[in-house]
Amino acid sequence: MGIVYTAWNAEIVGTLLHSAQSRLLDLGFQANHIRLLEVPGAFELPLGAQSLFEQHQLDGVICLGAVIKGDTPHFDFVSQACTQGILRVGLDYKKPCIFGVLTVLNTEQALARIAGGSVGDKGQEAADTLLHLLQRL
Repeated sequence: MGIVYTAWNAEIVGTLLHSAQSRLLDLGFQANHIRLLEVPGAFELPLGAQSLFEQHQLDGVICLGAVIKGDTPHFDFVSQACTQGILRVGLDYKKPCIFGVLTVLNTEQALARIAGGSVGDKGQEAADTLLHLLQRL
């Protein structure tokens, strides 16, 4: 398995990463079989996922990041490119490429979606989604 994650919004993404890794270990994956790759931001997640698939011949990759809306349309461009890129990598490799990217309006919404937040644990959910697909594809 692989996890590609962003350096941008490190506090939020670090919690997503820890949660996803912990869940994979709970599900029986071995730590030495989980490949990690940090990329600068969400725009680079698809390329990172592609690189993990090519270099390590993985069965699946989880993409983790957080894009928080600002005052410019940058949010829209990055979110759309990231979403489309992750989808394309999964379709091109015919393997699960999981979208674990928060696209939120503010930091409070992001914090509500990470471990211990009121809306759930999106890192754990990404790991569960990966396992679900691996069992069915």
